Amino acid sequence: MGSTTGRGPRLLAIATAAVLAVGVSACSSSKSDKPASGTGDAAAKSGGSFSYWSMWRKDEPQAKVIQAAIDQFTADTGIKVDVEWTGRDVAKKIGPAMAANKAPDMWDQGADSIYGTAAQNGNAQDLSAVLDMTIPNDNVKVSAAIPSKYWDSLPKDPKGGQHWVIPYEASTAGVFYNSADPDISAAMASAPTDWDGFIKVCDALKAKNKPCVASEGEDSWTNGLWFDYLLNANGVNFNDLANDKSGAAWDNPAVLKTAQQTEQLVKGGYIIPTYTATKYPAQQTNWAGGKAGFLINGNWVTAEVAKQIPSTWKYGFMLPPGATQPDSMVFGFALTKNAKNVAQAEKFMAYFLQKKTLSGISTDAGNITPRTDIPAPAELTDVQKTLGADKLRLTFDGVAGDWSTKVWNQNFLDFWHGKTDAAGFVAKMKSAQVSFWKTQS
Repeated sequence: MGSTTGRGPRLLAIATAAVLAVGVSACSSSKSDKPASGTGDAAAKSGGSFSYWSMWRKDEPQAKVIQAAIDQFTADTGIKVDVEWTGRDVAKKIGPAMAANKAPDMWDQGADSIYGTAAQNGNAQDLSAVLDMTIPNDNVKVSAAIPSKYWDSLPKDPKGGQHWVIPYEASTAGVFYNSADPDISAAMASAPTDWDGFIKVCDALKAKNKPCVASEGEDSWTNGLWFDYLLNANGVNFNDLANDKSGAAWDNPAVLKTAQQTEQLVKGGYIIPTYTATKYPAQQTNWAGGKAGFLINGNWVTAEVAKQIPSTWKYGFMLPPGATQPDSMVFGFALTKNAKNVAQAEKFMAYFLQKKTLSGISTDAGNITPRTDIPAPAELTDVQKTLGADKLRLTFDGVAGDWSTKVWNQNFLDFWHGKTDAAGFVAKMKSAQVSFWKTQS
C-alpha cells in the first residue's frame, strides 16, 4: 500500500501537510431513508451517473474490489460511475478542483486527509443521510452495520458534524511481533500490562543478543507512536498538549514521565543498532527477518512484509502497555462541496457496504473493514480484536496542520537519536511550541 504523503509505501498522513483553504461552506446531503437498492420496486434501475476520484491506483487490490462493485452496481441500478484511479495525489488535487468547480462528486481517502483538505473548512458534505439508508441484501441500516465509534473519534466540521466520511476500511497502529519466535515466547507468556513489564521483556531479549525494537530512524511518525501511546497511558491528550499556546502543558509531570519512558528504549540499547543511519525499509526488513523483536507501525505492515516472513511466522499484536484506547485510521468516501449527483453517489456508498461486496477489502486487499461481521485476514485477527474496544482515538489524538512539521518532527528525531535527553526534549518542545503559536496568531 502507499502513503497519502509520499512516505514510501505507508498508508496514512496523520502528521499532515498544510491544509488547503478553499473556504466555501458545504451543501447539505439529500435526506432519504430508502434502500440503496433491494428487492421489488426498490430494485428498479434508477439510471443517472456520478463522478468519482479514488486514492487507489488501478492495479491495486482495493481498486479491483471497488471496480468490481462499480460494475455490479451499474448492472443492478443503471447508475454509471465515471471513476478515475487518481492515486495518492487525490488529496492535493481535490482542493484546487473544488475551487475551480471542476471536482468530482465523490472521492475517497484517509479520513485525516479528507478532514484536512475539505471537511475542516466546510467543504465536505454531511453524509448523515447515508447512515439512514438500508444496505442492499443485508436488510440493515448503515448506522447499524458500522459502529458509531468510528465517527465519534473523528474531528467535527464547522457545523459540528462528524459524518463527512463513510468508512469502508479500518486500521490502527501498534506493536507487532512474531509470537512463534522462541526468544519472545520465552521472554513473555502474555503481553505485559505495564511499561516496566515491557522493559523486562526487552532485557530478556537483550540478554540473548536480540534487539528489542526495530526502528526506521528517519521516521518521526512510526517512532513517535511510542510517545503518543505512552502519553495516552499516562493520561495526556496529545492534541491538547500540542494546542496549548502557552506551552505550560509541557510542564505536566506526566509528559516528562512519558519522555523518560521513551528514553529508556534509546538509552537502554534496546533499539536495533545503526537505526539512526538507515532509511525505510531497511529495519522493517531486518525485523521481518527475525533480527529484532518488536516493530511499531500501522497494520498495513503485514502486507508490506508478506513476501519476507517465513512460513513459521505467527503474528502477535499489542498496544504499548498502559494505553487505554487503540487509535483509529479509517478510509472512506466523501462528497465534494458542489457535488451535483448526490443521490447516486450516496446510493453507491451504501451499496458498497454490503457484506458480500465489502468482504473483498479483507479477502482480496488483505485489510480490515469497519463491519464487525467481516473477519479480518488471519494475520490481522489480533488487530481486529483490538479495534473492538468500546472507544477509539485518532493517532496523535488528531493533531493537524503544520505543527508536526514545524515543532514535532525534528525535535522528536533528535530525542529518538539520543541527541537530547528527556528533560531537554520537553524543554525544546515547549520553547518551539510557544514560538510556533506566536506565528499563528
